[in-house]
Amino acid sequence: MLNKAILVGRLTKDPELRSTQSGVSVASFTVAVSRSYARQGEERQTDFINCVAFRNTADFISRYFAKGNMIGLDGSIQTRTWDDQEGKRHWVTEVVVNEAHFVESKKDSGAQGGFSAGGAELPMEFGPDATDDDLPF
Repeated sequence: MLNKAILVGRLTKDPELRSTQSGVSVASFTVAVSRSYARQGEERQTDFINCVAFRNTADFISRYFAKGNMIGLDGSIQTRTWDDQEGKRHWVTEVVVNEAHFVESKKDSGAQGGFSAGGAELPMEFGPDATDDDLPF
């Protein structure tokens, strides 16, 4: 069986970073993904996909991405349920992010800098005026 989700879209608002009781970082956010087709005479529709990331990936996303930034994600789709205080059951389907990637240049996005590496953060040690030519790789 295979459960793999790959998304490229824009954050609808800044990621919300919190910690579990055991201290694990959790980032929640929504990505707007335009559909690849549109019916003739209609505008292209957009899907708003809820996402959640944990640990280093959550820290990376909350540090380097903000509302409007384009982001590339790799993860899996999960559905979970919970009962509220009134006993009503709620369902949510979301992408659990394993890796996050920059999709646009720092200049185009206004991002703070840094690079993804399988969800792990590689901070950029250069100043705000650094260009791609300054990178060691």
